[in-house]
Amino acid sequence: MALLRGLWKLLVGIKDLLVLIVMLLFFGLLFAALSIAPNNVIPGSGALVVDLAGTLVEQPSDTDPFTLLTGNQPVSRETRLRDLERALGAASTSGNIKAIVIDLDGFLGGEQAVIAAAGNAVDKARAAGKPVFAYATGYSDDGYQLASHATEIWLNPLGGVILTGPGGSRLYYKGLMDKLGITAKIYRVGTFKSAVEPYMRSDQSPEAREADQLLANSLWANWQADVAKARPRAKLANYIAQPATAIAAAGGRMSSAALQTGLVDKLGDRNAFNSRIAAIAGEDSSEGINAFKTIPLHAWVTAHPEKTSGAQIGVLTVAGEIVDGEAPSGTAGGGTISQLLLDELAHKRIKALVVRIDSPGGSVLAAENIRSAILQAKGLGLPVVVSMGGVAASGGYWIATPADRIIADPATITGSIGVFGIIPTFEGSLTKLGLSADGVKTTGLSGEPDIFKGTSPQFDALMQGTVEDIYRRFTMMVAQSRKLPITRVREIAEGRVWSGSSARQIGLIDRYGSLDDAVAEAAKLAKLDPKKVRPLYIEKPLSTWKHMLTEVLGSDEQSDEAMRQGGIWNNMAGRPERILLRALADAQQVLMGPAIQARCLVCTSGQTPRPGDRESANKLLAWATH
Repeated sequence: MALLRGLWKLLVGIKDLLVLIVMLLFFGLLFAALSIAPNNVIPGSGALVVDLAGTLVEQPSDTDPFTLLTGNQPVSRETRLRDLERALGAASTSGNIKAIVIDLDGFLGGEQAVIAAAGNAVDKARAAGKPVFAYATGYSDDGYQLASHATEIWLNPLGGVILTGPGGSRLYYKGLMDKLGITAKIYRVGTFKSAVEPYMRSDQSPEAREADQLLANSLWANWQADVAKARPRAKLANYIAQPATAIAAAGGRMSSAALQTGLVDKLGDRNAFNSRIAAIAGEDSSEGINAFKTIPLHAWVTAHPEKTSGAQIGVLTVAGEIVDGEAPSGTAGGGTISQLLLDELAHKRIKALVVRIDSPGGSVLAAENIRSAILQAKGLGLPVVVSMGGVAASGGYWIATPADRIIADPATITGSIGVFGIIPTFEGSLTKLGLSADGVKTTGLSGEPDIFKGTSPQFDALMQGTVEDIYRRFTMMVAQSRKLPITRVREIAEGRVWSGSSARQIGLIDRYGSLDDAVAEAAKLAKLDPKKVRPLYIEKPLSTWKHMLTEVLGSDEQSDEAMRQGGIWNNMAGRPERILLRALADAQQVLMGPAIQARCLVCTSGQTPRPGDRESANKLLAWATH
C-alpha cells in the first residue's frame, strides 16, 4: 500500500507539472497573439478613464506568476504613481482628451504623500483646461483627498463621505506571548523606538503615545490643508467635527449631507454620471445607453512612454521593506538595488543621481549595502539628491544620509532614527510542555542565542553593545549629512517619527517638492539645464512572460466589480481583516526578520493592503502554533 501511495503521488505530481507547462504554453501563445493584434487601439477622442481599483503605489510589486497560476493568494491591483502622473500630463496637452474620469469605487488608498502627488497632477490637468470628474459610491479619507482636486465630485445617492483621520489601535502581543511561554529578548536604543513595544508591553508607553499623537495630528493637519486648498467651498471643519449633526440636518441621508456641506457636487448613479461624461466626451452607442467614448489608463500610458531625449539623471527607487540579498520590485533588496546602481555607474551615462525612497526600513545590513553603492556614485563626482515619497524612515533615512539635498512632501513620514534587535526564546514554552534543555559549553557564547534555555548575560551584553554601536554610527551619519551638532541629532533621534513638515523645521530635510523637483535639483547641481534632462529609471524590468501572466491572470474583474458595487461599505467591511493581516505580517517581519533592524512599524497605515501580508501572517501563525 505504501508503494502504491508513493506511485500515486508521483503520478499526481507529473500531472500537475504537465498542466502547468500546458498553461504556460497556452498563455505564451495568447500573449504573442495579443501583442501582434492591435489590442490597445485608442479612439480618436474621448474621456481618459483612471480606474484606481486597488492601491496607488510608488513601485508595484513584482507578482509571483506561480501564485497567479495556482490562485492561492488574491492579488490586489496596484497603480504606479509615476504612470498616473505621466498620463495626466499627456492628457492635459492632448486635444483628443475631452475629459478625465477618476473612478474611485474600489480604491483602497495609498500613502498620504503619494495621494498628494497625484492630486498635484490633477491640478495641473485642470489648469490646462481639462475637466476632471471623480465618481464613487462612497469616499473615505484617501479617496476624498484625491477627489477633492476634481472639477466635479459625484457621489452615489446610496453612499456617503466618511472622514476619520489618522489613528487607531495596534496589537500588543505581550499577554499572548506570556501565555505561550515565549520570551522576546529585546535590545534597543531610543526612547521612542516603539516598534518593539508590542513584544514587551501590553499597552502603549507614554513616550510612544505622545510621539504618535503629534505625528497623527501633523498628518491630519496636512490632509485638511490639502483638501481645503483644493476645495475651499467645502464646509470641511464642520462636517469632520459634527458628522451626525450634518446628517441629521439632511434628513438622515449621508449623501445629502455631503451635498449640502459642499463636499460633493452631484448625487447620481452610474447611469447619470455616464450620461454627464457622454455629453462632453461623446457617446459610444456600441457599448449601450449612456456609454461614453473611453480611453483606458493602461492604453494611454502605453501610448505615451517616458521621455527618451536629453541628458540622463539616474533615478534609483528604494520601495518597500528593506531586506537582505535579492528581492523583486516592491521590496527593497539590498543586493538587488545596490547591484543595479553599480551596473548603471559602470555605463558612465548618468550625470547625477536621484534616490527615490518609499520605505519604512528593515535590515540594517541591507540599508548599508544600498548606502555604500550611493557613496560610489558620490565618489565618481555625481551629485546625489534624495526624493522622499510617502515613507522614508529608519533604514529608509539611513539610505538618505549621503544626499547633497533631501526633498520631501509635508505628509512624508520620516525620521525614526533608532535601532533595535529582537530574538524570541522558548524556555517558558518548554516548561509548559514538561520539557527541559541542558548541555555543555566551551565559552560563554557556546550555543548562543540559546532559544531553549534563554540567552546568556554575555550574549545579551554583546547584542546590546552592537545595537548601541550601530545607533552611534547612525546618529553620526545624520549629524555629518545634515551639518547638525551630534547633541541636536540625539535630541531629535531616539527612534522618534516625524512628518515632513516637522522634519523640515528640525533640519532632517531641506525643502518640499516632488520627484520632478528632485530631478531638476540634481540637474542644477550637475550644472545642467533642468529643461534639457530626463530621468533614467534604474530598475529591474519585468520579464515578458511575467508581464504576460500578470496581465492575463492578475486582475479579477468580478472582484473589482463587486468592490465597485459595494463602494465604501465593502471597503469598510474589509478594513478589519486588512488591519489584522498587517499587524500579523509586521509581527512576522520583526520576530523572524534580521536580528538587528532599523525599522518603523508606525509609519505605514494598517488599512492599505500589501501583496505579501497574507503570506507573512500565515508564516507567523504557523510558527506560533507548531
